[in-house]
Amino acid sequence: MPSSRSPFSYAVLRVVPDIEREEFVNAGLVLFCRSLQYLNARASLDAEGLASLRPDADLDALRAQLTLVERIAAGDVASGPLAGMSQSERFHWLTTPRSTAVQPGPTHGGMTDDPDATFDHLYTTLVDRPTSSEESETHGTHRAP
Repeated sequence: MPSSRSPFSYAVLRVVPDIEREEFVNAGLVLFCRSLQYLNARASLDAEGLASLRPDADLDALRAQLTLVERIAAGDVASGPLAGMSQSERFHWLTTPRSTAVQPGPTHGGMTDDPDATFDHLYTTLVDRPTSSEESETHGTHRAP
């Protein structure tokens, strides 16, 4: 029986509050599956984790940059001309290495038959951080809402 699994690529978005120190907090995920015409991005800023690296970080500006990534991935044309590009072009633009406060990590790949479930799993595993009480209750596992 032929496989219905499709190749996908993804990158974790990182907030790098001090470029010279190269420390970062994972803050989002971008996943692209060309054959299923799927592109998704989600971001959340761990303010506590970021404060441990840079207490004076501009949280509002960082949240705005992360929101822009989500809007571009979604093709929201109100977010600018990049959102009007094809899914493939948007994914490659969003995952191009850059020296800014919000950076994509390396691009990775895999196979999926359900990109939404794969996205949720990767986001929960790589980005979402349980609170202290959730960590003790669930032994380190946390599901994104």
